[in-house]
Amino acid sequence: MKPLDPHQQAARTWFESLRDRICAEFEAIEREAGSGATFLYSPWDREAEGLEPGAGGGGVRGVMKGKVFEKVGVNVSTVGGAFAPEFARTINGATEDAPDFFATGISLVAHMANPHVPAVHMNTRFLVTTKRWFGGGADLNPPIPYDQDTSDFHAELRAACDNHHSTYYDRFKKWADDYFYIPHRKVHRGVGGIFYDHLECTDDAAFDAHFAFTRAVGEAFLAAFPPIVRRRMDHAWSDSDKARQLEWRGRYAEFNLVYDRGTLFGLKTGGNIDAILMSLPPLATWS
Repeated sequence: MKPLDPHQQAARTWFESLRDRICAEFEAIEREAGSGATFLYSPWDREAEGLEPGAGGGGVRGVMKGKVFEKVGVNVSTVGGAFAPEFARTINGATEDAPDFFATGISLVAHMANPHVPAVHMNTRFLVTTKRWFGGGADLNPPIPYDQDTSDFHAELRAACDNHHSTYYDRFKKWADDYFYIPHRKVHRGVGGIFYDHLECTDDAAFDAHFAFTRAVGEAFLAAFPPIVRRRMDHAWSDSDKARQLEWRGRYAEFNLVYDRGTLFGLKTGGNIDAILMSLPPLATWS
């Protein structure tokens, strides 16, 4: 890959440091549950036609399977290259004549062993084409919703948004509600969160502001999710609770395979297949 500019390097460093803190916190939860589960990390290089090994960047896929986290993946990647012409037309700032891109980010999905503990998704990223911008978000996906968990999760996200712009929470919550919807089922994927994209960095001041907000989203996730896990992970559950979880996971898989933009982006840019599809649950059912 080409040497990273200061904006690219700063974003990459942050995403990798956030990964380390999240994984450490999740491993601590496993220890509290009497489990010795830890993350296993698998580096990968992006492969694409015409690229020398390593020239397209790559990333690290981290996966843990434990007593509390049935399957959690935390991926970081920093990649670059050129979009295929037909795909370039769908990306902000890219065209057939200017298909080059750079992307760095973190992506996390956790599927929990106990049906009373919600699954969760979080992703933040920085992309460069002829434009450069931040995007991301987080959303909570409980098979068995609890009002307290939903309220606490949204409160942390609202605080992160309100500290940066008075309209962010309402705008980005609605974006999440609209985005994380399964049209063929006519249901939302979970209880929502926030989703944002194309916070464009037209100068250093804009980069600093949008990078600060993106860091705040990561901090909000760390503040919100682990307490919810600890609150619910020892709840007794029944066979019917598990059946409800597995059916819900089927709908989660449907969304990610049919509608999710991140899945499509990874597949279209030569990403690591195992890392892209780590969002899929380990077990699911369809009636």
